[in-house]
Amino acid sequence: MRNPGLSRKEIEAALQDFLGVSNVLWLGGGVVGDDTHGHVDDICRFVNPTTVVLIQEKNSKDVNYRPLAENRQRLEGMRLEDGSKIQVVPLPMPAPLFYKDWRLPASYANFYIGNAAVIVPTFNDPNDRVALGILGELFPGRPVVGIHTVDLVLGLGTLHCLTQQEPAAGGSVRA
Repeated sequence: MRNPGLSRKEIEAALQDFLGVSNVLWLGGGVVGDDTHGHVDDICRFVNPTTVVLIQEKNSKDVNYRPLAENRQRLEGMRLEDGSKIQVVPLPMPAPLFYKDWRLPASYANFYIGNAAVIVPTFNDPNDRVALGILGELFPGRPVVGIHTVDLVLGLGTLHCLTQQEPAAGGSVRA
């Protein structure tokens, strides 16, 4: 757990107090190699108010298969604020990438949604085109552009991770 000492109820209360949320959707484990123990931007992303993309490992022998399948089961049982079901669109995983013996958290879900385009990590993998096609259908008003990110994933994140913090006045970074 990323917030030891806080219960799920306490975390939900804090999110409600500070962000005004009324419905928290809890997923399970993330991909192997993720140094944050399940950063959601490597697993699942909303693409509109009722639809998420969720990474899916098709190889049942892969270590990511079970936790990602469990996340799909969780999402299929969840409801949005209005009581409607969430539409879950599977997004493939690239083949495993390694640095020495360390499996890297390569994921197409770590895309960035900009005003003029959606920028998607690619890995010189056959699933690059599949992921770009799926996201292209989900973002019809924006071009979907793949960016080679094998070097970035060595830092344990890719495009969405790079866009998260901006320096505050005085130069310090707030997470």
